[in-house]
Amino acid sequence: MDTSHKTSFQFISEPSDINFGGKVHGGVVMKWIDQAAYTCARTWSESYCVTVYVGGIRFYKPINIGDVIKVDCAVIYTGSSSIHIMVEVYSRDFGHKEFEKKTHCIIIFVSVDEHGNPQKVKPWIPQTDQEKKLEEYATRLKSLRENIHNEMKPFFNE
Repeated sequence: MDTSHKTSFQFISEPSDINFGGKVHGGVVMKWIDQAAYTCARTWSESYCVTVYVGGIRFYKPINIGDVIKVDCAVIYTGSSSIHIMVEVYSRDFGHKEFEKKTHCIIIFVSVDEHGNPQKVKPWIPQTDQEKKLEEYATRLKSLRENIHNEMKPFFNE
């Protein structure tokens, strides 16, 4: 089975990741998301990519210092130059075998050439029913983002 559209990182959260409440800082989790998703996008596109959107980030539960962290990424949609990636962050302490989902988001990268111009990426074609549902999810989110963009236009200069 081809897994070139998936990436998974595992590591241990560190004391330097702590926030004022004694848990892993949300910004640290966002950094993990960006690093793992970039690896997934770059592997898929086989070229340099830039982050163009992070959305729908949901922090379900805090992460403790010293937990085992797992960041799972999967390509769920491709445009002509864009790669839409679903990211899920899990953690567990060493006393448990099962991971618990802590964070979810969608992050979009664009493949760029040496001049920073968007370039085509190979299409991702869902194979399983679950992958087809994820692609539908990505296209629904794309439509929602376009609606939000149109609502915001009067409030900023482009």
